[in-house]
Amino acid sequence: MPMLIYKIFRSDEWEHLKAAGQTRGAPIDLDDGYIHFSTSSQAQETADKHFAGADNLYVAAIDATKLGTGLKWEVSRGGAEFPHFYGKLDITDVEWCLPLPLVKGRHEFPEKFI
Repeated sequence: MPMLIYKIFRSDEWEHLKAAGQTRGAPIDLDDGYIHFSTSSQAQETADKHFAGADNLYVAAIDATKLGTGLKWEVSRGGAEFPHFYGKLDITDVEWCLPLPLVKGRHEFPEKFI
């Protein structure tokens, strides 16, 4: 069973990844030099903090074991370790990707996420 980490994509970013087959991430990822991911326990807080009120989002599950040595666990928000990927994310690393709807002002993660 894969070890899953999660990436929240805006719809245009997800469409780009599907079309190009690879991505270095969103503008914030490009600025920071790595792709930001979250664990399942961190994803809701990430959505609340960085995507509040945003519509047309997707959550993608990534098999962390496919990312190799480019995946680093680094201390970030609140002293917690977050998965950061120094490299290009390939579409083949995505296990699944589902809409992340905004429900009553908060993003609702799919049942498959739990």
